[in-house]
Amino acid sequence: MINPLPGRWRWPLLHVALFLVGIYLYSLLVEFVGGFSTQVMYRQWPEALLVLSFYGLLYALLRPSRWRPWLAAAPILLIYLTHDVFYLAYGKVFRFINVAELPELLQILPPLYVVLLFLLFLAPVTVILWQIDYRRPLRILLACLPLLLVVSLIKATPEAFATGFKTLVYEIVKYSDGKSVETNGRLAMMLYREAEREGVLRAIQPYLNRPGYDKAFTGEVERIRPHLQARNVHLLILESFLDPRLFHDLKLSRDPVHPDFAALFGDQLGLSRSPLFGGATSQAEFEVLCGVPALEQLSSIEFNTFTGAPARCLPDFLGRLGYRVTASNAYKPNFFNTQPAYRGMGFAEQYFSREFLPREPTYLTFGDPGLEEYIFDGDLLPQNLAFVRRHLAEHPGQPLFNYLLTIFGHTPHNEDLDKRPRLIKVETPHNDEHLERVVNHFYYRTEALAAYVRELITLDPDSLIVLVSDHVPPLQFGPPTYKALGYMGNIEGSHFYNRIAILDRGRPVTYPPLRHFDFPDLIVDTLTGGRYCATAECDYLSTTKPPREDYADQYLALMAHASE
Repeated sequence: MINPLPGRWRWPLLHVALFLVGIYLYSLLVEFVGGFSTQVMYRQWPEALLVLSFYGLLYALLRPSRWRPWLAAAPILLIYLTHDVFYLAYGKVFRFINVAELPELLQILPPLYVVLLFLLFLAPVTVILWQIDYRRPLRILLACLPLLLVVSLIKATPEAFATGFKTLVYEIVKYSDGKSVETNGRLAMMLYREAEREGVLRAIQPYLNRPGYDKAFTGEVERIRPHLQARNVHLLILESFLDPRLFHDLKLSRDPVHPDFAALFGDQLGLSRSPLFGGATSQAEFEVLCGVPALEQLSSIEFNTFTGAPARCLPDFLGRLGYRVTASNAYKPNFFNTQPAYRGMGFAEQYFSREFLPREPTYLTFGDPGLEEYIFDGDLLPQNLAFVRRHLAEHPGQPLFNYLLTIFGHTPHNEDLDKRPRLIKVETPHNDEHLERVVNHFYYRTEALAAYVRELITLDPDSLIVLVSDHVPPLQFGPPTYKALGYMGNIEGSHFYNRIAILDRGRPVTYPPLRHFDFPDLIVDTLTGGRYCATAECDYLSTTKPPREDYADQYLALMAHASE
């Protein structure tokens, strides 16, 4: 029987077939551990073309050898692996712009993990570069042309690329990045989102009107000035502050809340929906301080686009009303472009631990947390109290906006059992080794917070105190742990909800579930006795809130000027 395929094509085609089967089996494995569903994978024909083109490009570049098919497949599998680890850990879809987060990621990972990452990614890349057949430059050029063409189209005509893409794929699911990936594929959606981002960079140009933007902002400040009750505001964003009582299927050996905290707040704790899960604290900061959703249309981290130009956020608003606006951050100043972002938001004073910024004046000391790695709340909060005490003594006539970001409780939730022994045992059918650590952290953190708040009320009885978690921690297995244990009854997006605690003149107050970007309206409305939202569009009291996309105009106007 005559074989219709020339001999030189048989092995490459077999390699391609095995590669596609391998991709499918890999996808099934990822689905099994909680990743993207493969139910509609048959719709991903643009993804299949991209994967095959990428595989063929790499295959063509490499010298013939027994390792050639494996080396050609390795980068694609690594890209898929990156997508899936990111999704499983953070519940978010990986995008090109997430590469900008790599420096922050490397700083918080243990050294062993960093070494493993380098080996995992650099080893195959190094071997591939070594195995490229450099004696055939024309082949290299021709093999790279399709990739160069796609990149050029995204950069030169992003709107046309995105429009064309939408006509080819089955559906872009507006409400879910994850479902869009399941329908269209990882690589395909990564290209589409990059084209969309490039389009937004062009789209913000009409919003860039500094005189008009500043004039409108000044008008809003002056409208509020006659109604302002100039009271001090203490706003704390707490790292990974998870209330274990929100798990439906979790048995604890004792109450995880310290009695002093329970005495202050009782059952008067609220909820707010964060823009993120498990990481990227600056996204929560952005929403809480700027009052618009973090839509990630210019970057996966809004802070990364700030240049220090005035963005007109809550600190700037209060600063123009005569407040002393200060930002105190318990961690490193180079995290997420924090210093330019704080400056753009209007913070006149920024304080970081002297260990991380030794040449700048500060009242903060990080100390040596030892095994726990991050400064404990009980060591950080007294330093802020001393700062508030000095302000009250030295600036008795000036109201204070005291913003503080904590860091204790950051993954991997290390424990120093000599300092803080485990008091609470956890019973659960879902084994997650980080869970018991977080539960015990919560007990000790509520003790430290109660001591801080009690002293703050004594020092500053008329103040407004707001405590909010940036996000819930990823724990060991990410969203699957939250789903398995019935967090928030597994309502839609349950793992994005966080505890908040608000004290107005020493008395706890609650609201319908908020979103993190509701806080500027809530704070200004409280400081004006409700007059602010009586004449402005405020949604924080509404039980039926508009979708995040409805705030796109405010978001784009702010980001256009923040990135000036």
